[in-house]
Amino acid sequence: MSTRLDGKVVLVTGASSGIGEAAALALSAEGARVAVGARRTDRLESLADKAPGEVLVLELDVTDQESVRSAVARTVERFGALDVLVNNAGVMLNGPVLGADTSEWTRMVETNLLGSMYTVHAALPHLLESKGTVLQISSTSGRIASANSGVYAATKFGITAFAESLRQEITAQGVRVVVVEPGFVATELMAHVKDPAMREMARKMAASMRTLQPEDIADAIVYAVTQPEHVAVNEILIRPTDQTR
Repeated sequence: MSTRLDGKVVLVTGASSGIGEAAALALSAEGARVAVGARRTDRLESLADKAPGEVLVLELDVTDQESVRSAVARTVERFGALDVLVNNAGVMLNGPVLGADTSEWTRMVETNLLGSMYTVHAALPHLLESKGTVLQISSTSGRIASANSGVYAATKFGITAFAESLRQEITAQGVRVVVVEPGFVATELMAHVKDPAMREMARKMAASMRTLQPEDIADAIVYAVTQPEHVAVNEILIRPTDQTR
């Protein structure tokens, strides 16, 4: 087993499926001790069974600040430190602005943007102590907004802006900030969309290209967090070869 992260402690949010699950497994395979957080703890237990290293399962709702603080505290209590935060939890509820269910907007802002901010806020004292890494999962939608994804894109633009401000605040103290911006990835994200037309559009998009797999993004995450301490990979944009924008 690789040991590039031997002894390091990682917290992954949104780890019950997709990129979060793949990242947790890949980081565990590199020797990290991994805390995995999500609402669906049954899936986290299955992940823990598959992981080669030690895994701590945490029930975590990133929209609840107390839940976030508890998850960080339990991670540090169990493993003694926190070296890497992978802020992955997110939802994508695309649809047109006209006639939108604005409760879905609230859910996206609270989960994608505020949730990642709350987690950084709770984890930062420990990351400063360990001179660790904050890794934010954004999206190509955090660079290029498109019709029917305005609020989702706004949350991802927000993640990128927050990350750059955070980087300027803490990089001189040895904490690296990384933003990973995946393109079209085969995950459950679109399963949450209620609009049949949006789901069909996503299905056609996926069928038109060789989509990325969660493991492709996990490889990028491992690359970023295993660089020498003096190297900060601040941004990784990763699209399917067939994706045009």
